[in-house]
Amino acid sequence: MKDNFWTGREHVMFLGAIFCFWFATYIYVPTFSVYLERIDLYYSEIGIILGAYGITQVLFRWPLGVLLEWMSGNKKKWLLLGFMIGTGSGVILAVSETFSLILIGRLLAGVTASMWVMATIMYGQNFPLSKSTQAMSTMQFMTVFTQFVSMLLCSVLISWYGWDFPFWAASVFSVIGALLLLAVPEMKSDTERGERTFRQIFMKTLGMGEVWGISGLSLFAYAILFITIFGFSPLYIVEQGHSEAAITWLVVAFFLPHMLTSLSLAYIPLREGSGLRLVFGSFLLSAVFLAVLPTASFAGFLLLHAGTGFALGMILPLLLGRAAALGKEGDGMAVMGMFQSLYAIGIFAGPYVSGKLAEGAGLTAPFYFAAALAVTGALLTMVMKKWLS
Repeated sequence: MKDNFWTGREHVMFLGAIFCFWFATYIYVPTFSVYLERIDLYYSEIGIILGAYGITQVLFRWPLGVLLEWMSGNKKKWLLLGFMIGTGSGVILAVSETFSLILIGRLLAGVTASMWVMATIMYGQNFPLSKSTQAMSTMQFMTVFTQFVSMLLCSVLISWYGWDFPFWAASVFSVIGALLLLAVPEMKSDTERGERTFRQIFMKTLGMGEVWGISGLSLFAYAILFITIFGFSPLYIVEQGHSEAAITWLVVAFFLPHMLTSLSLAYIPLREGSGLRLVFGSFLLSAVFLAVLPTASFAGFLLLHAGTGFALGMILPLLLGRAAALGKEGDGMAVMGMFQSLYAIGIFAGPYVSGKLAEGAGLTAPFYFAAALAVTGALLTMVMKKWLS
């Protein structure tokens, strides 16, 4: 434990651990829905498995955040536990081909992702309040960059080593991430454990209206993300007659603008009060792109995903930065846990509902559903902006 900020080397080690954290989570995601169909699962079962990743995040992130706030707990130990669980998740997915076991493996991946609360707080402690958006934009960029790299490699690794290899890679990178994290010291918490109970801290966060608002907006954004690029978009283009290699072009099209937008927010200062206006415009753009997706050619499909990636790359870091800023005003871990737990509902509900829709109406239905969510997100942004003004 130390009072001063991390050194440059410690920053690099931590960001390396974050790279491993998300690489282990996303290395198999681009072809996961295709893989699940190859082993003869129904669309509804595929939707449940894809959404299961969000269930454990909904259940764990908020209570964990409150627990650590109450205990002034060691965030590093919990993040290490996440890496250990990620190792087990990869092994289970690698050796299983039944619905129940794959579901368990994906639920465990969600437990690992729940530890993102600790990662964001650990990194945010190295920046002043005025730099919250920049700090969280850096973390969002690392998330997106890792997703891009891992998803770009996925199809290549499968073609070289088979469908099981990405799951084994997930386990290996979980171990590497844990080793890198061990080299990073944990800073002292801004607050010491006081007389408040777990319930008191929980009830305080429960009453924070703005956190509910930004969490709701993030919920819609993450639902769209997990319906499309992390859900049914790869399966859709394969069902249209394209090879699995076409998924690589889809990943590039979505993630390049998504990644560059997140990076730009880390360095370009925004005018005060402009955040929600940008979120509103980005949701509207997403709605237009998603509504047109099912009627587009393959080239159009890629371009529309690029537009959607750009729009979501604007929304997610802005909302994450606001959550970090609110947390710095007090009970940071509880606030971030609440924020991440609530938006994880979209990670589960988006794919789950989309799987049901696809079962009954075909693979175009999820995109129309995602467009409706984007419109709802835009409307909610308008309401929230008026409420805060």
